[in-house]
Amino acid sequence: MTSLDKPTEDAQDDSRAVTEAALFEAFGGVRGMVETVLPGLLFVTIYTINKDLHSSAIAALIVSLLLVVVRLVMRDTMKHAFGGVFGVAFGVVFAMMTGNAKDFYLPGMLYTLGLALAYIITTLAGVPLLGLILGPVFKENLSWRTRNPGRKKAYTKASYAWGLILLGKCAILFPLYWWADTTQLGWVLVALKIPPFLLAVWLTWVFLAKAPAPIDVFAEMEAEERAEEERRAAEREQDEAAAGRHRREM
Repeated sequence: MTSLDKPTEDAQDDSRAVTEAALFEAFGGVRGMVETVLPGLLFVTIYTINKDLHSSAIAALIVSLLLVVVRLVMRDTMKHAFGGVFGVAFGVVFAMMTGNAKDFYLPGMLYTLGLALAYIITTLAGVPLLGLILGPVFKENLSWRTRNPGRKKAYTKASYAWGLILLGKCAILFPLYWWADTTQLGWVLVALKIPPFLLAVWLTWVFLAKAPAPIDVFAEMEAEERAEEERRAAEREQDEAAAGRHRREM
């Protein structure tokens, strides 16, 4: 390794570390995965034991609310916990209205299908959804669209990956919704919560780690503001100097 190679490798390592931290923040990390899996796991476990829709649904809703309370106590970010509560609440309401325990899972399945289509459609439109999600996290906002084609290409690949993985998940779950019983659907759904997600996150990391570094538009704006302040200060000094010369000449 030459001395010229070292800075390049250090920059790549820094880029990978930033990418890992951003993905961890955006998708909730280990706790986010637990909050995603636990309510559905509790629902299907209780329903498998007693076949009672009401107790299963109420238990799932209570544990979702407890996860929110834990985050409130720890003063942690709430977006992942609230997302879980709303998802469980919709499932509980839907299942209670229809009286069919399988409908507890239907809102989440429809959300997954809609999200898959959103990833693919936005990518086809030239504005990949993952770029919209991660742009603010990387402090680049939408600069990747016009100023950083390498990152746009990475966001495009990653968004297609998310869309296709989620479509594959839907291709398994929707036939089971019609043909399998509640416990079979529930256990398969729980089993498919984490592996597809981890695959999509890993592919996102692979694509983004190889992409050019993000353009920090916030740093650029701060630099522009400092430059503007310095320009104004210089103009004031020039005006004061000119005024002083004018007074001396008088």
